[in-house]
Amino acid sequence: MILNKKCGYFMGALTGLLAMGATAVSADEPDRESIAQVALLQSLAQGYFGGTVTARELLARGDTGIGTFEGLNGEMIALDGKMYQALGDGTVVVATDDTIIPYATLTFFDKDIEVKLEKVADKAEFEKLLNEAVLANGTNSFYMVKLETTFASILFRSEYGSKEPYPTLVEALKGKQTEFTEKNIKGTLVGLFCPSYMGELNTPGWHFHFISEDRKKGGHILELSLKNATAYLDKTDKFTMLLHDDPNFHKMNLSKDMSKDIKSAEQDTKGKMQEK
Repeated sequence: MILNKKCGYFMGALTGLLAMGATAVSADEPDRESIAQVALLQSLAQGYFGGTVTARELLARGDTGIGTFEGLNGEMIALDGKMYQALGDGTVVVATDDTIIPYATLTFFDKDIEVKLEKVADKAEFEKLLNEAVLANGTNSFYMVKLETTFASILFRSEYGSKEPYPTLVEALKGKQTEFTEKNIKGTLVGLFCPSYMGELNTPGWHFHFISEDRKKGGHILELSLKNATAYLDKTDKFTMLLHDDPNFHKMNLSKDMSKDIKSAEQDTKGKMQEK
């Protein structure tokens, strides 16, 4: 069952704001109805693991989201205004204010839509149920999802950081990806839905990260199952992009098609990557 609880109306047009460099990141009055994205998933896929935006500056743009850290050193879970770093060994630390962010997406989370979940067998079924909510509320919007529950099973990955010269995203994951399976673990899933037209700036569809209730384990979700729970969606119709003030970033050919690499990085286990 899907319940839309937001009052009022949403702006119908996408607003794109480009902020060049870290000096332009802070905002006196943060916009709760905007997705803030640092750089492009395509730049990360090509191996841009550096940056100029810090954790402190990004948290001024949102309290909930996902991403990664300088050197592709683990997975980001931003939750309730804190930024957590899931390291290559699966443990979690709180990111310091000056931590560099090469890529991330955050927003100020509001519970706009409820999605009731029952006996979800796998990640594909979970996405199907969320997509029904997206279809009912507007497929051309952005959605951040938050789900707090006990997962019957969950498979998540993280990765050890790389050093310059950086490899591509897939090559880095082939050598440094670590995977963890947990049963009956309580925690929070945070994820982002991008509409289809975002194919050249991000990747369409869903992307999920996980952090345990005790904030000791976490990473990028590869598979999951759960019994009964309620997921909450934050529908967002504005988009802000923060570009790095870095000559190396601006030398990149960001029109290059990285869709196959992005798909592999999103869903493949380490074993599948090494087979390719």
